[in-house]
Amino acid sequence: MLWTAKNKYQFYPFELESELESAILEVVDDLFGEHRIYLDVKRKIGGKGKTNNIPDGYLIDLSSIKEPKLYIVENELAKHDPLKHIAVQILEFSLSFETSPQKVKSIVKGALSDDKKAQQQCQKYAFDNGYENIDYLLEKIIYGKDAFNALVIIDEMPDELENVLISKFRFPVEILTLQRFSSQDKETVYLFDPFLSDVSSTNLNINEGAKSTIDLSEIDTIVVPAREEGFQEVFLGEDCWYAIRMHSSMIPKIKYIAAYQVAPESAITHIASVESIKQWKDTNKYILKFSEPAKAIGPIKLVPKGKVKPPYSSRYTSYAKLQNAKNLDDAF
Repeated sequence: MLWTAKNKYQFYPFELESELESAILEVVDDLFGEHRIYLDVKRKIGGKGKTNNIPDGYLIDLSSIKEPKLYIVENELAKHDPLKHIAVQILEFSLSFETSPQKVKSIVKGALSDDKKAQQQCQKYAFDNGYENIDYLLEKIIYGKDAFNALVIIDEMPDELENVLISKFRFPVEILTLQRFSSQDKETVYLFDPFLSDVSSTNLNINEGAKSTIDLSEIDTIVVPAREEGFQEVFLGEDCWYAIRMHSSMIPKIKYIAAYQVAPESAITHIASVESIKQWKDTNKYILKFSEPAKAIGPIKLVPKGKVKPPYSSRYTSYAKLQNAKNLDDAF
């Protein structure tokens, strides 16, 4: 239940996949953010005589000035046996993408032509970042190294499915959950975490009005909150940190891990090089093992009433930014 002083909202599950897709379009701006374009287009991809599939949509991510990306989108309801269905669909999407990049480009370009606002946004991004036109931008996104990225939008995420998505594929699979609630007077509200909200330039842990200056392409460090006992025994004592939630698209980027010691220390105090990132036991979390013992840094202290709030969950930044940070406001 969601409760306010004026109303109560009960969970109102989607009965049809089309209802989920309508909800996505209703909240699209807040779900994805201003620098991403969601294309609600369903057309078959795949080469002749090869695996063929029809994605539910495409997400063009222009939030990085150096690494624009395209996500193939699969919308699904948890009640539809998602483990087998989604896992198979995602794998087949990757095969179809590899065998027909030109078809993918044609579909995306056609969808942009039908959406003038989206087309203008892509044109501006291309012009501002050194691409001759949209064609060259799409070439970069679709034919580049490790070009395939998947996004699953689902009403509920079973742990078993999430474990499969993070452990069985060699390409990034991001996950968004979108749930619907309704009041007795039929007012509808939606519950979701915006796409990559803890990574994007507008960060939920940063006060409204403050912007991060880190481009996604520059991220190479994860900052984890740590209590004194765990910090001493594990971070310093075992040269690792475990049970960390991470975005699959961030894993290849992470070269360092920094520890933010919670109050009363309230500061980033140590950093270590990351040797490996592996699934933590049979869970949807990860263990990061260090290549050498953590070294002291800073301390990079929290600024009372500063723009950055205390990190209560993992945050992303860059090693260079931490090296130059005088306080936590400078770190993100």
